[in-house]
Amino acid sequence: MRLFLRRHACSSLLPEFSKGGNLCDSRDIDRYPVLYILHSAEMYGTERMAIATASGLPREFRTIFLGPRGPATWEAERLGFEVHYFHSSRELIQRLRLLFERHARMTVVSTLPRFSLIAIGLNVVYRRSIRHVCVIHGSCDEKRDYGAIRWLNPFDVTFVAVSQFVKEKLIEYGMPAHRIEVVRNFILPEQIENISKRGRFAAGIQRALCVGRTEYVKRFDVLLDAVSSQPELADFQVDVAGHGDLLDELRRRATAGRSAVRFLGFVENIEQRYATADLLIHPCPSESFGLVVLEAMAAGVPVLVADRGGPATFVEHGVTGFKYRAGDPHDLARQLIKLRSADAGCLNQVADNATREIETRLSAAASLDRYQQVFAPMPQYAGKPAPSRFVRASQQPALRHGANGAGDGAGVGRRV
Repeated sequence: MRLFLRRHACSSLLPEFSKGGNLCDSRDIDRYPVLYILHSAEMYGTERMAIATASGLPREFRTIFLGPRGPATWEAERLGFEVHYFHSSRELIQRLRLLFERHARMTVVSTLPRFSLIAIGLNVVYRRSIRHVCVIHGSCDEKRDYGAIRWLNPFDVTFVAVSQFVKEKLIEYGMPAHRIEVVRNFILPEQIENISKRGRFAAGIQRALCVGRTEYVKRFDVLLDAVSSQPELADFQVDVAGHGDLLDELRRRATAGRSAVRFLGFVENIEQRYATADLLIHPCPSESFGLVVLEAMAAGVPVLVADRGGPATFVEHGVTGFKYRAGDPHDLARQLIKLRSADAGCLNQVADNATREIETRLSAAASLDRYQQVFAPMPQYAGKPAPSRFVRASQQPALRHGANGAGDGAGVGRRV
């Protein structure tokens, strides 16, 4: 704690607040503020995309993160972003009050409906010009998480779904389609450069990789059932990188089934492991998007995904990857057997097609352009909003919106 206080002795007055090195630049005040509220500080897909989005739009927006202490918020701070920490709704309200007093207009982005409701309620008092955005990355409990989105129906909130699959789920749970923007997840160009690339194929698939938390929703049980159902797959090597509640149980199942599936647990620098595989298997049928699928495609590794879920919306069977019937271990086994004897030319063509998709339709530029539009200031509030009852008008910050801020860095760490 003493070290933390010494590091931030020159920061603003607030507790639980840190400023990155770039934020002392006076040009920061010219950038339109985006308050990005994270419900988790782990480096999973939601948090990685929040940091990547902020890193990809450094000249357009001044992103201020709010979230619990952890790898994601520490990474944001390391990259030079302003970070406010909270661990309860009460603390979040305290942080937002201070930021609402500082800024007259802003966009508030949240990853939970509850956080959007807090910001909306607080603005009844502060009367700021706020665009509200709720980014939906998926759910482990559909009824609870997607159902909660309906709480925001009465309010002017834009919803971002990271795939067409997520949009359809939101509509299923009562969200009006016209309020949902689909903005795909992406990989920044500098991140792609850090991913080790696989060489060209000379034969069929010999070994595969899976990346994901070892939890039931990821359906690694389907993978184990598939390889144990066919003698031809008894020696098919699959490495599973990821940790979670079911890690020990899955290891026991793999050993008992005498398969060549190895559950490695947490793996550092997973982006360096793709090049060692011939195939990425992604068995989760409820994945909202699947960043690991994009990473494998960028590495030149063919992907095999369930035909339901986020990855199925951007992987075209036989063109940019392969699919199997979700939840069906027998169909997964059939596809694996086919790929073991697949023509090397076919595999190389699929890998090339996938790489082109990453550079065009699935590029960072395409998604960042959409985020820039979604996060833009409310057009109907060109003038200065009414002053807060807590802050005198003379103390209100000037309304200046520019695009001349310095960059905030771009690399995003990660864990699996």
